[in-house]
Amino acid sequence: MIRHIVLFKVQPTVEQTTIDALFTKLADLGSAIPGMRGFDGGASVSPEGLEQGFAHGFSIDFDDEAARDAYLEHPTHKELGGQLVGLLEGGISGLVVFDLAM
Repeated sequence: MIRHIVLFKVQPTVEQTTIDALFTKLADLGSAIPGMRGFDGGASVSPEGLEQGFAHGFSIDFDDEAARDAYLEHPTHKELGGQLVGLLEGGISGLVVFDLAM
């Protein structure tokens, strides 16, 4: 299994409803991509305060690397990724992606 983890810094003017709508669209990709088996996203609730501005994030579990790669190449993922980068402080530098083999 691959856990795809994305952390990001949104511009202060971005409303939570915009982020929630993006999360919904990303989660909906599960119906189009075999092997995508879960989506969780939201704002950090950590009491440690170590987010360094990366106050939002999401994770997606995939059966394997092939399923993750299908997600990465999917046209809707690419479209939504572009929308996300447009909401971030510093563009792509406001994004961290980490894939963990489970």
